[in-house]
Amino acid sequence: MSVYKEFLLLKRDMGGVVTLFLMPLVLIITVTLIQDSTYKKGNDVKIPILLVDYDKGNVSKTIFDNLNKSNVFSVVTTIDNTPITEAVAKEAVFKGKYQLAIIIPSHLSTDLQAKIDQNVQKIVSSLGFADSLATKSNAKLVSQKEVKLYFDPAVQLSFKSSVMNGIDKMISQIETKSIYTTFQEQLGEDDAKFEQKSFITFKEIVPKINNKDITPNSVQHNVPAWTLFAIFFIVIPLSINMVKEKTQGTFIRLRTNPVSNKIVLAGKTLMYLIICLIQFYMMVAVAIFLFPHLGLPSLNVEGHLILMSIVALFSGLAAIGFGILLGTIAKTQEQSAPFGATAVIILAAIGGVWVPVFAMPKIMQIVAQSSPMNWGLEAFYDVLLRNGTFWDLVPELFLLLLFFVVTTTLALLYDKKKRAV
Repeated sequence: MSVYKEFLLLKRDMGGVVTLFLMPLVLIITVTLIQDSTYKKGNDVKIPILLVDYDKGNVSKTIFDNLNKSNVFSVVTTIDNTPITEAVAKEAVFKGKYQLAIIIPSHLSTDLQAKIDQNVQKIVSSLGFADSLATKSNAKLVSQKEVKLYFDPAVQLSFKSSVMNGIDKMISQIETKSIYTTFQEQLGEDDAKFEQKSFITFKEIVPKINNKDITPNSVQHNVPAWTLFAIFFIVIPLSINMVKEKTQGTFIRLRTNPVSNKIVLAGKTLMYLIICLIQFYMMVAVAIFLFPHLGLPSLNVEGHLILMSIVALFSGLAAIGFGILLGTIAKTQEQSAPFGATAVIILAAIGGVWVPVFAMPKIMQIVAQSSPMNWGLEAFYDVLLRNGTFWDLVPELFLLLLFFVVTTTLALLYDKKKRAV
C-alpha cells in the first residue's frame, strides 16, 4: 500500500512525470549530437583558420599542404578576394570571427636552409672533408625566425597547445629533411639515399571483444553519464513529495497508523527505483534504435545489458537515499528543490559527467572519489569500455549501496530525534 500511495502521488502530477522521463531523453540526444564530432577521426565540420604567407617558400607550402590535408582545419588565405595581411588577420581573430591565424615570416625557407648549410659545413669540415666540399656559400648571420599565432581569446588552452604542437612538428620534419639533403649534397654522394621516414612510430592498442576493436565513441560516454544525471534528478520530486506530506499533514496521519517509518520509506524506495530503471531502459532504447537515424553510433549492449542494469539499480538506490535524506531534513519545498538541483549538478560536475576526472586539478581528482556519480560512472565504463565482469564492479556497487544505507539511516535517525523532541 505504501508503494501504491507513491504511485497515486506521481499519477496526480502527470506533467512532472512526463518531464521526468522526457527531459533526460532530450538532454542525452542534444549533448551526444554536440559532442559526437570530437570522437570521430574524420568529420565534415572543419575549423576555418587564417594563413598569412610572407615566405612563399618550401616551408610555408608544406605547412599549407599539411593543414589542408588535415580533417580539422580549412585554410583561408583571402577575405573578399583580397589577400590577408597580418593586421587584418589579427583584427579578425581578436574579434572572434576566426579562432586562429598563422603568420609565416618572410625568407623563412631561405634563411632556414642557409642556417642548415652553415651548420653542416662546420660539421663536415671538422671531419676533414673540407677539400672535397662543394663551394661554400658566403657565411652570413641568420637571425632566428618566428611563426606568429593569433588565437581567439575565447578558445580553450587545450586547442592552443594542440595547434602549437602540430605546427612545431611540421617545421621539425622540414628541418630534418633539409639536414639530410644538405649532408648528401655536401658529401657529394648523389646516389646515397638517406631514410627520412620516422624510425620510431606509435601504434594504439585497443581492447578487443570477439576479435573486434572496441573503439570509444560519444554514445558510450554520454549514455552512462547522462543516465546517471537523470537518475539522480529524481532527488527533486522525491524530496518535494516528502515535504508536501509534512506540510499537508499526510505524514502525521501515516504515523498514526500501525506502520513503522521504515515501511513508508521502503515504499518510496521501491516506487522510485522502478522509475530509475524505466529511465535507464528508455535512454538505452533511444541510444540503440534512434541514434543511428540521427547519424550517431548505436550503443552496443551485447553481453552488457544485465551488468548495466545492475549498475543502474545500485545508482538508483544511491539517488533515492540522498532524496530521502533531503526530504526528511527540508522543511519547505523552497528548501528541497533548489538545494536538490544544485547538489545534483555539483555531484555531476565533480563526478566526471561534464569534465573527465583525469583533466581536473589534483585536489579535485581526490574530491571526485567522494561523488556517487563518479562511482556509478566508473562502473558503467568498466562494463562498456573495459569489458569488466561483475566482480570488477563490486567496489563501485558496494560504495553505492553503502551511500544508500548511510543516507537512509541518517534520515531515520533524524526523524526519530525530531519526533522525540
